[in-house]
Amino acid sequence: MKLAASLLAFMALAAPLQAEDLTVGFAIAKSGWMEAYDTPAATAAQIRIDEINAAGGLLGRQIKVVEADTRTDRAESAKAGLDVVDQGAEMMVVSCDYDFGAPAALVAEGEGMNSFFLCAEDVKAGIQGVGPNSFSSSVLAPVQGATMAEWAHAKRKARTAFVLEDTFIEYNKGICTGFNWMFPQLEGAEIVGSDSFKNDDASIASQITRIKSLPAEPDVIMLCSVMPGAAAAVRQIRAAGINSLILNGSAVDGSYWLEATPDLSGFVVPVQGSIYGDDPRPEVEAFNKAYEAKTGARPASQYAYPGYVLIDLWAKAVERAGTVEGAAVTAELEKMTDEPTAFGPRSFSSELHHQNSALMQIIEITNGKPARVDEWRTSQPVPMDVLMAK
Repeated sequence: MKLAASLLAFMALAAPLQAEDLTVGFAIAKSGWMEAYDTPAATAAQIRIDEINAAGGLLGRQIKVVEADTRTDRAESAKAGLDVVDQGAEMMVVSCDYDFGAPAALVAEGEGMNSFFLCAEDVKAGIQGVGPNSFSSSVLAPVQGATMAEWAHAKRKARTAFVLEDTFIEYNKGICTGFNWMFPQLEGAEIVGSDSFKNDDASIASQITRIKSLPAEPDVIMLCSVMPGAAAAVRQIRAAGINSLILNGSAVDGSYWLEATPDLSGFVVPVQGSIYGDDPRPEVEAFNKAYEAKTGARPASQYAYPGYVLIDLWAKAVERAGTVEGAAVTAELEKMTDEPTAFGPRSFSSELHHQNSALMQIIEITNGKPARVDEWRTSQPVPMDVLMAK
């Protein structure tokens, strides 16, 4: 009996210990208006986590997800961050928007762990507003505006532009900042007027009057806005008989709003990948189908994609660092230059944890139907002083 007991004890000591799960905390909006942005990106992140787990995990550990609801509230965001830390989070994923994700990200920063915003496109969602271990894999709003400026000039011969800015959120200002920086640099290009409005304005009649009073209709209108104000503005611009090509940012990607603007044509946005089945990269359509298999529907907009990318990039950095320790992973992320992903290359540096240049797919709406028509990468990155100017 003693021999058998000793043998069992020896075998127990000799058996390899089962590695504990690696815990990623999602402090995100599961209620409130931010939920519409956070849920698709979080679902995409989970798809990548499932793929990694199926392939053996990360550093030999399975990735486990814990969650807490920010309720689209800044105070609750900080509480959610503390909650997932208490649940054992070793990395934190936070809300898409800087304002609503930053309180949780600051909790992560205080713990020395990495945080990733689901799809934030404000430069402050990173080093500048949170700290050295915070990142976003999405494409900055000024890059979207600069992309629209250069593409419209090169491909649609746009030489005159009117800029119409919705002052609702910083994202809108960022789109206009990028456009206002790029367009006047281009040969023969001129911004012939500008105006602003609020997202909940019932009418933009005075702004439309200003456009119609120009000596000639502008080639393009740079509309820096999000829903629902963007749809209302587009409808009023077209009802006034203005036929200028209308440009906007990625936030209005999707066909869900087009019933409000029947048979719309001449509306263009830049996106990280096409949800419409026409992206030339097979990896993008493979993701669209995986998302549909998981949720029962294809992505409603491009804002699912950054969630997949952030887990992909973070996991690569963890493997290279050999640890999930924040500073070590940050060092590996900052070495990434045009790192391949399913949605185009991504780069980080010690000065910027965002994309100040990116390959964007160009989506145009014609007769009420969105479709990919082109792709574009700006000829130069948006400089830091422009990113911070807004």
